[in-house]
Amino acid sequence: MYTIEMAYARMRELQDLANRSRAHQPAQPKRRADKRATDAKKR
Repeated sequence: MYTIEMAYARMRELQDLANRSRAHQPAQPKRRADKRATDAKKR
């Protein structure tokens, strides 16, 4: 059985992995339009 706790743990793993891979990339200027687009996708 797949529980909500398992799903949450997996989500955290993926988030940590994404944050680590993002930290290795060179700094890019943040654009507000891009941020709005990603915020809209999250909802």
